[in-house]
Amino acid sequence: MPGPSNAEDRRGQQELLPGIVRARVRPTRRTAPAPEPVAEVDPVARVLVDVPLAHLDRSFDYAVPASMSEEAQPGARVKVRFAGRDVDGFVLERAAGTDHDGSLTPLRRVVSPERVLSPQVAALAADLAERYAGTRSDVLRLALPARHATTEKKDSPAAVPPSAYDSGAAEAAWAAHGPAPAFLRHLAEGESPRAVWSAAPGAEWPVLVAHAVAAALAGGRGALVVVPDGKDVARVDAALTAVLGADRHVVLTADAGPARRYRDFLAVSRGRRRVVVGTRAATFAPVAGLGLVVIWDDGDDLHAEPRAPYPHARETLLLRAEREGAAVLVGGFAMSVEAEQLVRSGWAHQLAASREELRARVTVSVAGADEHALARDPLARATRVPSEVHHAIRDALASGPVLVQTPRAGYATALACERCRTPARCRVCSGPLGLSGATAPPTCRWCGTSHEAWACAECGHRGLRAPVVGETRTAEELGRAFAGTVVRTSGGDRVLATVDDEPAIVVATPGAEPVAPGGYAAVVLLDTWLVLGLAHLRAAEEALRRWANAVGLVRPGGRAVAVGDPAHPALQALVRWDPAGFAAREAAERRTAHLPPASRLATITGEPGAVDDALTLLSPPVGFELLGPVPFGSDGESRAVVRVPRSHGLDLSHALGEVQRVRSARKLDAVRIQVDPPTL
Repeated sequence: MPGPSNAEDRRGQQELLPGIVRARVRPTRRTAPAPEPVAEVDPVARVLVDVPLAHLDRSFDYAVPASMSEEAQPGARVKVRFAGRDVDGFVLERAAGTDHDGSLTPLRRVVSPERVLSPQVAALAADLAERYAGTRSDVLRLALPARHATTEKKDSPAAVPPSAYDSGAAEAAWAAHGPAPAFLRHLAEGESPRAVWSAAPGAEWPVLVAHAVAAALAGGRGALVVVPDGKDVARVDAALTAVLGADRHVVLTADAGPARRYRDFLAVSRGRRRVVVGTRAATFAPVAGLGLVVIWDDGDDLHAEPRAPYPHARETLLLRAEREGAAVLVGGFAMSVEAEQLVRSGWAHQLAASREELRARVTVSVAGADEHALARDPLARATRVPSEVHHAIRDALASGPVLVQTPRAGYATALACERCRTPARCRVCSGPLGLSGATAPPTCRWCGTSHEAWACAECGHRGLRAPVVGETRTAEELGRAFAGTVVRTSGGDRVLATVDDEPAIVVATPGAEPVAPGGYAAVVLLDTWLVLGLAHLRAAEEALRRWANAVGLVRPGGRAVAVGDPAHPALQALVRWDPAGFAAREAAERRTAHLPPASRLATITGEPGAVDDALTLLSPPVGFELLGPVPFGSDGESRAVVRVPRSHGLDLSHALGEVQRVRSARKLDAVRIQVDPPTL
């Protein structure tokens, strides 16, 4: 029997289709739930959504359901619906109304009722985002630790009242630093003095910082201390415990575990602790009633944040002090150019020891600095370790340890032909050869290939020399020169925190110098030319900072000897111990060259086309100058440098921020904008 025709088949399908559709659609129809009533008081929450897009860096209004009204308070973490997905956010404020014409989307949920974002830190994040042409969400990623739910459910330790302030002991500890006792008295009276502190050699600076913190607590306010690294954190931690008593402060560092960091953060945000010490991660600590911010060694590049928007700890603390009316103490053995500008502008006073005090504390000399020294040792300026250094080490070992600072880590990081001085290169990849030990064969530092039978490609000679040696090779040479003397090294991944007072030679790289409890009997600075030869804007400033930090570890009445060019201004400043004068000299040269801090400078880095687009979108402020673009790096990127006079720095930040917003809204290729980079 024949089947239905195609036309009949189609008619049958059309007749059945409405019924099938109704059968499929009917079960999916549901009555929408009634909307949850909103809060009776302040039913609108202004939320900063965690979205890294610059054109969305603003608050958005959401309705607060009545069930969330008590928990959705300013500073709490929430989940909201944004662009079709659930994203994190922070409640900035609650309001009675909104400017939005339509209905508001309700909050999805309150992640945590803990008010982790204080109004002061929220305002600081806005200031930094404006200053560095970034977004508040990027700043808050640096400011707030990740939530740890288990820790949050636990109660913070009870508040401990501050110990009695011993003003006599504090002023006696600071007596050598000029008007410092007056600074402490103003702090103890609840005032907000501002100072740049040039510490004298041999000063126990952590103890002095602890006394300044005690003065701030006596005035009824909290304190925040920021130092470059964990070694300095440990020293200040011990000093605060000795001066304030146990369990009266917290330590905040980025390398602490998530539970510990969040626990200490909550102790501060809940007001249980009012003193914080840490690295740059602590600059945003929500200290209640902040009365003093301290930064030590502000020229250290560890204070510069490597993540967008690249804020510097010093600038963050200065902005915070201005906003919260806190006192400021910028300290170090050396003085940065930015700190000198604070003094020169009258914004801060200088705290420094008198010339008589400095002469009594240390004697600094340069090997072969005069004709008499050259007559005794004609090779004093050509030899890496001249006889004057040997005599200084030998004499100092009779009374205590000796610190030898060398700027390179490792054994021999560069090699050359012993005969013709041609750099030794790898036959495989043309990389530089180096030595990891006295018996190790030359090895390529790029590909790791070993060259046991190396011969010079130019002259065929097989001998090698090391133009630059590291702390391991230096320790080996000094060990042979001073037989029977203990020689220790500190650098790379083997950093010593302390050494004892027994006679020994300690060879360390900059920043890795261990602390001797009684101070070093002598300090030797080798290869000073290597630091001065760094190809960046702050080479001389950085060299003096490294040397001063080493000489600062000498005991009162000790000696320091440097090997280098005695005519160099940085070494002359070290001999005179005049970091303020050197900073003023550097600042004058930078004003002449229109370089920071005399000007506000920013870099725009990215693909050449993206950099050109950014420059096209940029509205030039008054006094605008463009340098470049020029090729940058090995990835085919280019970089442009823009600068304006310092008085128009905020205009440049606003213009760069607008570029970021337009670029983000138009989905243009990304560029990296960095305002006031530490170095070019």
